[in-house]
Amino acid sequence: MNTRFEYSAGAFIYRIEGRRTFFLVLQKQNGEYDLPKGHIEKGEDSENAARREIKEETGLDAQFAPFFHRDTRYFFYEGRARIAKWVRYFLSRTDKRKITVSSEHAGYEWVEYDDAVKKLRFRDLAEMMPQVAEYIRRLERMKEINRGYAGLPMQHGDWELSRRLVPGEGRLDSRIMLIGQAPGANEDEQGRPFIGRSGRLLGDVMRRAGMDRKDAYITSVVQFFPPKNRLPTRKEVGLCMPFLKRQIGLIRPRYVVLLGNLASESVLGIGQVEKNHGRIVSMGGIMYLITLHPAAALRFGSKVETIEGDFEKLSKEIKKD
Repeated sequence: MNTRFEYSAGAFIYRIEGRRTFFLVLQKQNGEYDLPKGHIEKGEDSENAARREIKEETGLDAQFAPFFHRDTRYFFYEGRARIAKWVRYFLSRTDKRKITVSSEHAGYEWVEYDDAVKKLRFRDLAEMMPQVAEYIRRLERMKEINRGYAGLPMQHGDWELSRRLVPGEGRLDSRIMLIGQAPGANEDEQGRPFIGRSGRLLGDVMRRAGMDRKDAYITSVVQFFPPKNRLPTRKEVGLCMPFLKRQIGLIRPRYVVLLGNLASESVLGIGQVEKNHGRIVSMGGIMYLITLHPAAALRFGSKVETIEGDFEKLSKEIKKD
């Protein structure tokens, strides 16, 4: 029997009222419920296809949660033809309660978690729902943490750091978290961590160790740019550490890479990174790798091999685990 392959994209769309989360489900003409989704057309990537389908089916302009997607694969039959289906789902929040459904649907409902699981009778969607609900919880909680963090400068009259928070970036369910010292001038300007030369070197080192930056969560001990790239003071670190601890507790990574002296000292109380690099410390269910900051390798090229060796050690540990 010949198999035909089809590729589609869609999204879990949610809205929040108070402490309640509602999911959008579309009712088909046959009475079944599904999510907004449709075929990926020639020349489209999955993200653009999902946006187009959501607009056509609901009238919504979707903004997707960064770094989140879930894929599913299944088979079904059309007459005697066997169809192999691949679908990628994104995640989007909206504040709109009323939408306009396309003619191919009989209607729509906003339902809470339990009803969504009952109505989405397709097994793959029902199995995804717990992961999606947990990711939404983390996403909304991280926004809350970062709002509080961004307010620090207004609470301290002697604040000397930049007043612009550079929050962490990456998957909120990542097994790997990387923590550096503080953002630089480029990061401060663009509001993203590790996007300069150090960030490019870090990405290269990760790739050579079999890791992908987009699968990790990356941030800094102090998430405000220190003027002239100076070292953050002990007081500044003390003000910022409670927020970092909340971020670690929310993401719950299995592995944390501490990049440089400040990160190692602040998180583990272990200094002298030149002496302790490559050391893996297990604490509170997390395995911490101590290594040099990529900026050190930019100043002294010989240290690139040191960082690569440390990441290779972590890679082997991950494969063993």
